[in-house]
Amino acid sequence: MAAAETKRGHRRHFVLVHGMCHGAWCWYKAVTALRRSGHRATALDMAGCGTHPARVDEVRSFEEYSRPLLDAMAALPPGERVVLIAHSHGGYSVALAVERFPDRVATAVFVAASEPAVGRPMAATSDELLAYVGPDFFLDSTELQQEDPNIKGKPFIFGPNFMAQTLYQLSPPEDLTLGLMLIKPANPLTTGNPDETVMRDAKLLTEERYGLVRRVFVEVEDDHGIPVEFQRRMVAQSPSIEVEEIAGADHMAMLSRPEELVELLSRIANN
Repeated sequence: MAAAETKRGHRRHFVLVHGMCHGAWCWYKAVTALRRSGHRATALDMAGCGTHPARVDEVRSFEEYSRPLLDAMAALPPGERVVLIAHSHGGYSVALAVERFPDRVATAVFVAASEPAVGRPMAATSDELLAYVGPDFFLDSTELQQEDPNIKGKPFIFGPNFMAQTLYQLSPPEDLTLGLMLIKPANPLTTGNPDETVMRDAKLLTEERYGLVRRVFVEVEDDHGIPVEFQRRMVAQSPSIEVEEIAGADHMAMLSRPEELVELLSRIANN
């Protein structure tokens, strides 16, 4: 989108949420392109990710993990409505934010992201994805010891082979190198934890709030991280969601096809 068009009243505020083990840094190309086009773009680190000061063993719940996004939504000026962009595991944080602040969200966009459905626990989507891809899916990723026995689940970190073959297979090699330098261990907080109330609450996402906000799912055909067949399964569980597509991108669509993704996001926001 040209900057001249944004001056005619199409300037949007995009808030971008990263996936597991990543941080706000993975949006650096998209943020630059959005701002160059005249939009506002805010990429956030979830708790314990990127440059956020918390350690992984200090994040006790999914609510705490998502707190940076929830606080940012609460701090928006009266009347402002943002375009929320979720990537991968960030779909759960965005879904929670939409349910909590539906009047502050113009559109929620799920790009190669987990997209939970109304009336189902958010963790059900995670459980189903893990069952779909199977136990050997994560290749050389490593599960780490939990240093705080009061926190359920174990943190893990993606392995180099998993990132190269499954997440970044179409991305520039320098972005894979950057990712390997910057990823951090993360606790999914979505599986194997019956005490995780936010993720296990079947009544959390409601038709009256989450269901009424415009949602768009961006299918990524060559995504190996969330295979396209599973993407379509999630879409089928949310009949009211709109569907767009992006070609030639891997799981890290913001790195492998940044210009095409930003053009698509701008079009969605202004539709």
